[in-house]
Amino acid sequence: MSSSGGSLDDEDTFKILVATDIHLGYMEKDAIRGNDTFVTFDEILRLTRDNEVDFLLLGGDLFHDNKPSRKTLHTCMELMRKYCMGDRPVQFEVLSDQSVNFSYSKFPWVNYQDDNLNVSIPVFSVHGNHDDPTGADALCALDLLSCAGLVNHFGRSASVEKIDISPVLLQKGGTKIALYGLGSIPDERLYRMFVNKQVTMLRPREDESSWFNLFVIHQNRSKHGATNYIPEQFLDEFLDLVIWGHEHECKIAPTRNEQQLFYVSQPGSSVATSLSPGEAEKKHVGLLRIKNKKMNMQKLPLQTVRQFYIEDLVLADFPDIFNPDNPKATQDIENFCVEKIESMLDIAERERLGNTRQPDKPLIRLRVDYTGGFEPFNTLRFSQKFVDRTANPKDIIHFLRHKEQKDKKDNIEINFGKFEGRQSSEVTTLRVEDLVKQYFQTAEKNVQLSLLTERGMGEAVQEFVDKEEKDAIEELVKFQLEKTQRFLKERNIDAEEEKIDEEVRKFRETRRENTNEEDEEVREAINRARAHRSQTEDINMSDGDDDVGMGKKTSKPVSDDSDDNIPAPTRGRGRGRARGGRGQGATTRGTSRRGRGSAEPPSSGRASKAAAKNMSIFDAFKASSSRQSTTRSVPAKNYSEEIEDNDSDLEELSFTPASQKDKRAVSTSSSFSKKSSQSQSSRDPFFIDDDDDEDEINLFKSSASSRRNRR
Repeated sequence: MSSSGGSLDDEDTFKILVATDIHLGYMEKDAIRGNDTFVTFDEILRLTRDNEVDFLLLGGDLFHDNKPSRKTLHTCMELMRKYCMGDRPVQFEVLSDQSVNFSYSKFPWVNYQDDNLNVSIPVFSVHGNHDDPTGADALCALDLLSCAGLVNHFGRSASVEKIDISPVLLQKGGTKIALYGLGSIPDERLYRMFVNKQVTMLRPREDESSWFNLFVIHQNRSKHGATNYIPEQFLDEFLDLVIWGHEHECKIAPTRNEQQLFYVSQPGSSVATSLSPGEAEKKHVGLLRIKNKKMNMQKLPLQTVRQFYIEDLVLADFPDIFNPDNPKATQDIENFCVEKIESMLDIAERERLGNTRQPDKPLIRLRVDYTGGFEPFNTLRFSQKFVDRTANPKDIIHFLRHKEQKDKKDNIEINFGKFEGRQSSEVTTLRVEDLVKQYFQTAEKNVQLSLLTERGMGEAVQEFVDKEEKDAIEELVKFQLEKTQRFLKERNIDAEEEKIDEEVRKFRETRRENTNEEDEEVREAINRARAHRSQTEDINMSDGDDDVGMGKKTSKPVSDDSDDNIPAPTRGRGRGRARGGRGQGATTRGTSRRGRGSAEPPSSGRASKAAAKNMSIFDAFKASSSRQSTTRSVPAKNYSEEIEDNDSDLEELSFTPASQKDKRAVSTSSSFSKKSSQSQSSRDPFFIDDDDDEDEINLFKSSASSRRNRR
């Protein structure tokens, strides 16, 4: 670096590489795009090493899938071990109580302080909505990396009633950072918790004004519904910088929130996961420098990201070229689209010159609005023309049409924002929970819910679909049935069906109005489902071990290590049965001593469930009091090249703090006081130092802050 840059990187300056939404494993089975995420992650880690950063900060969605494949996990661990392990000493220290910061870890301390590890670049990360904790033990892929000593996973919160965000306190020389983190939480739930003032950010009591407050969040920033996002105004005003994950459009240059007086940086994703305009923006990571209360964000362009070009074509805008009454109009439209795509390919070829590290086949998307009586052509046949030149030949063309207005035939305006990347927008707006709620609101009376609420059933179905909690719906029904029975017994209701139905309806309406209590009920039911599944898996594991101990061996070794080739076990057949049954005849398997695979159906099988499917509440109430619940023993379904630093592409930002209140002396720095956003001290506005020369980085002003030994 230059002499001016060298003066920035002194012993009081934190250097942090910031990235979000890497989505490792996205389209890993695609022959062309399968390695895109791994190549870019390699570049990001190489940048951390070449720039000699203090640590790498990730804003969620490191993995694309909640249960990443073995290839994805292996590649991630391989790259982290390659770039993050070494003898280079770590120059900062952790001052806070690490047993609180990493309370969910089996090793509740920062990884570089582990005597068994040799970490040169620590990695701090929150989880996103793609790789959030799930399952019986509420684990996620980041917990595997944390257990291996590769990642410091922070910002977890399991409570649905109250969230206390305790910062990781870091110090390097005279600079102190309070690093806050909040992993992904369903937006509507978190929105409600903010409104009810159930989210508290804890602050260090000692010398509050000297800390640089950095917050990492992974939620919807843009509004997708009335409560399906988190407004920036919900965040506390004492924050200095917010790193916002989940949004894929790169807006890494910090922007000032004039109401809360903090700055927001949105790094965006490092891979295009949808063919929408936001993904077409050039991808960057940020090199963040912090000294005392000043910061500087430098944009580092990623050189290995696949090119992506998108254009819109409105056929009605070309009346001289296209006439819907012309019998050859469809052929004319197809020829015109070929010309547009050829021009985009030419642009991609020119921009790729000189960059050998960029993939040779770009992503191309042409959105064609054929409103006005036009007919679309065959996209499958059209895609064959660009099979060898594009990375996405099957979805190059996207036809769309808006509803025509009868009264206004002229001056038609197309809002392409409505059609942005259906692959991403529909996933975020049309959730399973909303579809369930919508179904029951429009369903006929005879299929309406009489015991459960639409909200509770929706969340249970959401867990069933997203997290593969197969017992979530059943456990929710059992839980609500038991609770309703206790309610009726306490009320001493007469055994008359009309009275029972009326009381059940009243009880249901009461629960529907109390959303917090309903969230707790759903969470309790899901925990019971996880516990039941975990218990069943333990039983089946022990059965399998017994079978192996009895001398059963597989006659055919499994040589394919791919995740896709693992057959899903059939319901009713335990793991031990699968191990012992291979190589045996049908008769032998059918007469297993444990009865698995036998012709006799289990007592609690689907036949008994079908018989009770249409049971009324009154019948269920009488039947449940005369029988004991049985547990099923059904197993769960197991499913180097050099990076050139582009100094010309630089974003600079620095600010000075406002005047603060008198400092208060307190004995320790790891103790916190709870303060709501309404009670924070007001600050004077920050100012931005703008330089005409983009190649020069603003120097930090020296500050006479005293250093303290915090060990």
